[in-house]
Amino acid sequence: MTDPTAEKATPQQAAPVLAEGVDEEPVEANRRLFEGRDLIIISTFATFYAAFHMAALNGLSISELTGVTIPFLPSFPLETWNFRIIHVAGALALGFLMFGAGTFPKPGKETPMLGYASYGFGVLALIAIGMALSFSAEIQGGVMWNGIDAGIKFKETWLYGAPLLIATFGTIILSWFHQRDRAGFSAPDIVLALCGIAVATYLITIYGTLMRNSTGTPFAPIGISVAAVAGVALIMELTRRVAGLALVIIAAVFLVYVFAGQYLPGFLNSPAISWQRFFSQVYTDAGILGPTTAVSSTYIILFIIFAAFLQASKVGDYFVNFAFAAAGRSRGGPAKVAIFASGLMGMINGTSAGNVVATGSLTIPLMKKVGYEKKTAGAIEAAASTGGQIMPPIMGAGAFIMAEITGIPYTDIAIAAILPAVLYFVSIYFMVDFEAAKLGMRGMREDELPKFRDMARRVFLFLPIIILIAALFMGYSVIRAGTLATLSAAVVSWLTPYRMGIRSTVKAFEIAGVMSIQIIAVCACAGIIVGVISLTGVGARFSNLLLGLAAASQLLALFFAMCIAILLGMGMPTTAAYAVAASVVAPGLINLGIEPLTAHFFVFYFAVVSAITPPVALASYAAAGISGANPMETSVASFRIGIAAFIVPFMFFYNSALLMDGTWPEVIQAGITAIFGVYVLSSAVQGWFMNTRIAWFIRAGLIVAALCMISGGLITDLVGVGLFIAMVFIQKTMAPSPDATVQIAGAD
Repeated sequence: MTDPTAEKATPQQAAPVLAEGVDEEPVEANRRLFEGRDLIIISTFATFYAAFHMAALNGLSISELTGVTIPFLPSFPLETWNFRIIHVAGALALGFLMFGAGTFPKPGKETPMLGYASYGFGVLALIAIGMALSFSAEIQGGVMWNGIDAGIKFKETWLYGAPLLIATFGTIILSWFHQRDRAGFSAPDIVLALCGIAVATYLITIYGTLMRNSTGTPFAPIGISVAAVAGVALIMELTRRVAGLALVIIAAVFLVYVFAGQYLPGFLNSPAISWQRFFSQVYTDAGILGPTTAVSSTYIILFIIFAAFLQASKVGDYFVNFAFAAAGRSRGGPAKVAIFASGLMGMINGTSAGNVVATGSLTIPLMKKVGYEKKTAGAIEAAASTGGQIMPPIMGAGAFIMAEITGIPYTDIAIAAILPAVLYFVSIYFMVDFEAAKLGMRGMREDELPKFRDMARRVFLFLPIIILIAALFMGYSVIRAGTLATLSAAVVSWLTPYRMGIRSTVKAFEIAGVMSIQIIAVCACAGIIVGVISLTGVGARFSNLLLGLAAASQLLALFFAMCIAILLGMGMPTTAAYAVAASVVAPGLINLGIEPLTAHFFVFYFAVVSAITPPVALASYAAAGISGANPMETSVASFRIGIAAFIVPFMFFYNSALLMDGTWPEVIQAGITAIFGVYVLSSAVQGWFMNTRIAWFIRAGLIVAALCMISGGLITDLVGVGLFIAMVFIQKTMAPSPDATVQIAGAD
């Protein structure tokens, strides 16, 4: 007879858990999988799109790189508005070509006739491009272009605007019904790409003159408004394809508000705004080309390229394997691996749900294997992946958006984020550890894990991250630091089996081009909302509402601000969630007298944790898809595990030392007591204290003690410590059973 133990041990010893491909992008259900010539075309487009940004951001031109002057190629650095217009237009074109309007048909179910019907719309799109180029020639020839001349109005309305709008809206609707196999280009989507080029060609032509200063006035050419209408429709359609309906619906509600606000009562009432005035401004730095696109066209795409280079050199796999080697042996090992690995990965990739898919595909099955319930395994991964967005120095690109919006130096923001991030991950660690203790879990065996000494030999793979941090704190610009880190990732790869040569470098740029589509579309769509807020003045009226609430209770005003930030962030990627919430909520908090850094951190944290807040919790839903658990149960469990994140913003509001604002003794005291408070809070939430389950009144006492220590004052710290000691004394001397009732507690 065969020994069953031996049968089980042999394969485990032969094949320890090793992460492979954890940082590869998942393939969405509506992403096209090109073959042959089409694959070469789209790969080349994506590669040049990403490489264009790297060159533009570093002020290089093709002629400077090659010594050869090539006509019609851009000279860097580009004018800011033109760069942002090209940035959005390129993402629109690449996005429509790569992502279908829906799922793909089964063989034999294609609808070629609808594809032929789109050719007429394609002709109209080409006419719009041709007219935009003719306008450029006329302006170059000395024609004074304005919004008053009747001849110019006619040309812009009927020769440019009408063809563009018919092509845009007609093709968007047509694309919803057109069915094309997954391996090739779709005719309607090619037309939509041309429409995006038509919008960009006109805006670059007009904004290249003094016409940008006329936006929002009667002197603005009507073509600006028409181009913006088409651009808004294209941005919203692409956002629907790559990020779902949540952000599109919110943007649509805000757009309706522009024209319906004059009929609404109370603080929602807004002045009447004509469509021409609004749309002539929304495609400027007051909206789509404003802070969100400014960040996506610089910092975000730069760090996407950095992430793509790390992916090419397999650093993501190393991060996860290192986490397994370091933490896999402790009780509930895979859960602690998820905390470590997801924090590292989420810091870079900038999306909670994407991070769940990347690392969770490995950690969630292993958590289930060691004894966690399906919903708990998914919840732990969701909470850990969400925390990556608040982990300095990159913070999932949130730090860069905050720096752009507030004007606060990036390094100040990164330093201020250290203690709140530590508190978040420490709390998750305690929650996971106490859960493992309650369930009597073990860690993973030695033969199931990568060898730590093997991982230690390759610790140099952390160098790109170290170089990035060092360069930032040495005073280099974010762009230069990110570029150095990207180059170092290529250099470090030569010390591994995955050496980056010309082919893999080109592949990394291609990956970056594809990875950037979603975040650029989302940022542009968020820019529409920001434009509505700034142009209607609803943000100022919301600030007045917060001031009124603060007169009754400042805590009530903060609670209301928290709810709005979470609601605005539900269903949206982190960057868009923060950008929108910062426009609505942060100004009101600043008007309450709160420091700008504290106000924006308050908003940012709640925008981030919206990813694990029921009922719309993107990260939790992604984790449930992997674990096989109920999505709503998973989101509730992840909310409980990440509960400290909902308290941290109130902590640094009442104690700014947690944001490094104070003397070193104050910062150290605040950090130590807050961490201890989080430990006590986690113990109370899990009902596990002094290695045993505890009665409800012990839990209640620990919660009060935790909140006292978290608040940060000397008196409250002493009260919290005293209450904690009292709970220890009661537990040690009376040892009440976990199901003790009020009467029993009173009798004892």
